Amino acid sequence: MRTAAECANNQGVTRIVDACWFCALALLASAGCATHETSVHVPDVTETKAVRFLMREVPSWSRQNNCYSCHNNGDGARALYAAMKKGHEVSENALADTTAWLANPPGWDKNKGDPGFSDKRLANIQFAAALLAALEAGELKDRSALKQAARKVAADQGEDGAWRIDPKNTVGSPATYGTTLATYMAWRILRDARAEAPARKKAERWLGGVRPNNISEIATWLLASSEVRALRSKQDLWLATIQAAQTHDGGWGPYADAPPEVFDTALVLLALAEIRDKSATPEMIERGRKFLITEQNSDGSWAATTRPRGSQSYAQLISTTAWAAMALMSTEPPATPGVSADLSYP
Repeated sequence: MRTAAECANNQGVTRIVDACWFCALALLASAGCATHETSVHVPDVTETKAVRFLMREVPSWSRQNNCYSCHNNGDGARALYAAMKKGHEVSENALADTTAWLANPPGWDKNKGDPGFSDKRLANIQFAAALLAALEAGELKDRSALKQAARKVAADQGEDGAWRIDPKNTVGSPATYGTTLATYMAWRILRDARAEAPARKKAERWLGGVRPNNISEIATWLLASSEVRALRSKQDLWLATIQAAQTHDGGWGPYADAPPEVFDTALVLLALAEIRDKSATPEMIERGRKFLITEQNSDGSWAATTRPRGSQSYAQLISTTAWAAMALMSTEPPATPGVSADLSYP
């Protein structure tokens, strides 16, 4: 185990490297060192720190606990697959075990761990979402696994069309989702798997009947409305509510009058990324991004969003960091034109 002095020294070196790398990128762009007039993805420093953190943490859970978790191997892995798709470098060792686990949905039922602290319905959704992200990133090729996962997810659907995960927590949370977010995530899995049409249609009807009463539900509804045409009639109404709820810090809390939280802000940004054509969206995105960047810890993580606020939870910390990283990646500014260089992580 590293001593406190070693950890502090390591963090200091990381900050110096990050600063030097950022300055080098800026000098490269301003000095006109590009050799071709093309646009490339230059990894964002904040995103890079988050990716490094998740590369350390995602594989650690299964190795230390001999089981796979929703937060590390679900949300955390999903963020790393998204990072790979965006052009970030992710080491093979960080995801090898998780990718093999996700590729075998029938084996998910054999996951070890304490049954008293797990919800298989939630695990099926989170593992299936990570499996979908692995396919989108090109880490897996066989889509038959996604159809198997979709069958498992559909089997957990309630009679009303919803997946009632953590139903008493109406505002949801990064690791446990809540009913509205869980239902949207399940619907997206079924849609992209092109499977279980009856369950998918029931979910669409349920989402269409949702009357959001908090920020996370509104953000989830906006995400759904960007993909389900029947929901778009109220898009401007809920967008105006989101605009009015943005705090002076640029973030969003679980309610319009609540202090900003990382998870709620990330969920709103993910929704806004899907409706960028709205006139009010770009400024909201810019301010929301600044809030997330400001709130990032020196090790690349974000403080856990918990319900109630201020609690300590490793699971929520990992999931909060994953949601924040995905939000930043989905809303990052367009690539800088004129820069063409082979830039990699230090």
